[in-house]
Amino acid sequence: MKMKDKKADEIAKRKKHLENLKSNRRNEPVLDRNEPSKVEKPTILIVCEGKNTEPSYFRQFKLSTATIKPIGEGYNTVSLVNRAIQLSEEKAYEQVWCVFDKDDFDNVDFNNAIQIAEANNFGVAYSNQAFEYWVILHFNDHQGGGMNRDDYKDKINELLKEFGTTYDGKSSKIITDEIFDILEGIDTKTNKVRRDLAIERAKRNYAFFDHTNCAKEESSTTVFKLVEELIKYI
Repeated sequence: MKMKDKKADEIAKRKKHLENLKSNRRNEPVLDRNEPSKVEKPTILIVCEGKNTEPSYFRQFKLSTATIKPIGEGYNTVSLVNRAIQLSEEKAYEQVWCVFDKDDFDNVDFNNAIQIAEANNFGVAYSNQAFEYWVILHFNDHQGGGMNRDDYKDKINELLKEFGTTYDGKSSKIITDEIFDILEGIDTKTNKVRRDLAIERAKRNYAFFDHTNCAKEESSTTVFKLVEELIKYI
């Protein structure tokens, strides 16, 4: 298949998948028929450590029954959670999520950030080592062992090569529309949505650990929890 045709096929499959999700929701039985009223959509605040990668990824989700507000703050671990607390006090949000990486940050700070966020009823979408690990799981059943986050960019580009696109993991660090469409596309080997494969793999890898010391639980990510929440509102 030509590269151009493959990209078009990926986009077409993703559109069909989204249409099926919406169709299923419309066909669900309505038990109560209340008087029609204008309901304000819930707003989900996503406070991200990274200024580019994570916000550019989450902005791609087109929600029909909720409003998403992803912001890249440039803070990390505990300081990021404190910033989320500040933002939540300035305006009410239905949900607040904190998205941050382990990187080289202190183990105690990383674990404390998770505990403080959960104590404030915030969702936590962390990655150990980095957010790009979540991207890799869409294509590859990577379970850690021998791969440093500095190699994530090269691994992603190796996986994206067949689609004729690349991820700039050094300067812009943007999840482009084209990359997002691929992540949401259908895996030809399993005939499953790649995002669903990433969720399955992340859940299984997460279950390997007891979560008493998340800073030591490499490789793992809880980004799947946030993504599962977002797709409820598609």
